[in-house]
Amino acid sequence: LRFRLAGYPRKHNEGRVEVFYNDEWGTICDDDFTLGNAHVLCRHLGFVAATGWAHSAKYGKGVGRIWLDNVNCAGNEKSIGDCKHRGWGNSDCSHEEDAGVVCKDERIPGFKDSNVIEVRKLLARAGSWAHWVWGGLGTLGVQESSSDFPGRQGAWPACAAVGRVAGDSSTATGHAGGGSGLLPPHRLFTERQQLNYRLHSVSCTGTEVHLSLCSFEFYRGNASAACGAGMPAVVSCVPGPLFATGNAHKKKQRQQQQQQGQPRIRLKGGAKVGEGRVEVLKSSEWGTICDDRWNLQSASVVCRELGFGSAKEALTGARMGQGTGPIHLNEVQCRGTEKSLWNCPFRNITQEDCKHTEDAAVRCNIPYMGYENLIRLSGGRSRFEGRVEVAVGAGDGDQPRWGLVCGEGWGTLEAMVACRQLGLGFANHGLQETWYWDASNVTEMVMSGVKCAGHEMSLSHCQHHGTSLSCRNTGTRFAAGVICSETASDLLLHAPLVQETAYIEDRPLHMLYCAAEENCLASSARLANWPYGHRRLLRFSSQIHNRGRADFRPKAGRHSWVWHECH
Repeated sequence: LRFRLAGYPRKHNEGRVEVFYNDEWGTICDDDFTLGNAHVLCRHLGFVAATGWAHSAKYGKGVGRIWLDNVNCAGNEKSIGDCKHRGWGNSDCSHEEDAGVVCKDERIPGFKDSNVIEVRKLLARAGSWAHWVWGGLGTLGVQESSSDFPGRQGAWPACAAVGRVAGDSSTATGHAGGGSGLLPPHRLFTERQQLNYRLHSVSCTGTEVHLSLCSFEFYRGNASAACGAGMPAVVSCVPGPLFATGNAHKKKQRQQQQQQGQPRIRLKGGAKVGEGRVEVLKSSEWGTICDDRWNLQSASVVCRELGFGSAKEALTGARMGQGTGPIHLNEVQCRGTEKSLWNCPFRNITQEDCKHTEDAAVRCNIPYMGYENLIRLSGGRSRFEGRVEVAVGAGDGDQPRWGLVCGEGWGTLEAMVACRQLGLGFANHGLQETWYWDASNVTEMVMSGVKCAGHEMSLSHCQHHGTSLSCRNTGTRFAAGVICSETASDLLLHAPLVQETAYIEDRPLHMLYCAAEENCLASSARLANWPYGHRRLLRFSSQIHNRGRADFRPKAGRHSWVWHECH
């Protein structure tokens, strides 16, 4: 069984419940529906529990079968199939009675969300897409899903190349996170296999969010005899300029950025490349976007404007953390063809409309670069921590040689890049000594002098000593390590408040003993004639916001806190 939320208007944690049974998507009737049913369904969808449910097709009428009716769950069942019901497909309802759920906006830890458009690095299933590796650039695969093409269940067959144009290729590669599509030469030695054609005359403008949104036609009848005039459609993807590794590309990119001036859109709060809360610059102030009507079309415009592929997911409900400052835009409604988010229709915000709990975010498709295959962790208590091991010499077709990274100068910025490359989120700690993780037979140092800015996608993109290693302590105990976390806090000082409240005060020394003990006074205060005289202080209020996706916890654990009479 697979489940998804559908319908409009809705947030990411609510909607009409649709279930994939017997190779077909269908709905659930609201007769005898209870909160217990909603609890079981929300857990299927990856949420911890339900807060409510909806009847009478509140999120719009579904299509297809009504799979379940008179469902009665206690609430603790593992599957909706374990609850009492009339039997699969046995219903006396119409789609005007489709049930919906409202789930608590808290995910089950480690749950893999299937309710998004997924692009696979390779679709290996036989008879789906015919695929080739062309020029070492990889292949394109698309999720098998009956919902992607109406009226079609099961695997995708090969596509015919009749009427193929360059725009189609751009959509396919944008969907895969690439930069642009290249149509390969006609002389192509294909595998000797029986190809079943289902689609032909696929016609895209190049700005579609997903290949299924292009116009196309179905072959009827004998699929293996179809496409007589053409061949299987082939696509070759190249990484966009953001993902180019050469120095010439980087230099060109910097020049373009200087010509265009400061960008007016950015992503914040995401652990991975191409994801985050959307922030826009308006009247010299960064602000967020309200999630009303936020969808894949608008999210794709953002992704492409920033140099990524189309959007994989349009996130609502501040899933990438709450921003601060103004909320600039509301009800953004892009068609998907716009070059910039600022070209889309939107409504200016009023104070009553939205709160930061409704900040919109995106997850973009990015090209598969394989960086995670060049790094691994060893010795940790969980997959999120351990000693860092990197692969060197893997580019010449040889077997990679694994080695350690020198811990000298290793800090949080370097750990951030390592955790991003591993796909493990944010860095909690960058460790310069890892004697307690001595569980691997890898003992050779292969990288030293690593210095990262923090935004790089791979440790190899950071400054380092190259082949001329220089590490004072070469023992394995001094190898670099990391502790990563899927979520993190993100503290931001409210600077305007400091400016608005700052004032100067002359304060008697006898009232400053605590301040002196905590090193809040200048060093010259030690020479003062205590407790007589006074010091001149700059005083201000401060306010610190946590814009991240986890609670802030002090670095020192509770066991090491000490009582201090000043507090």
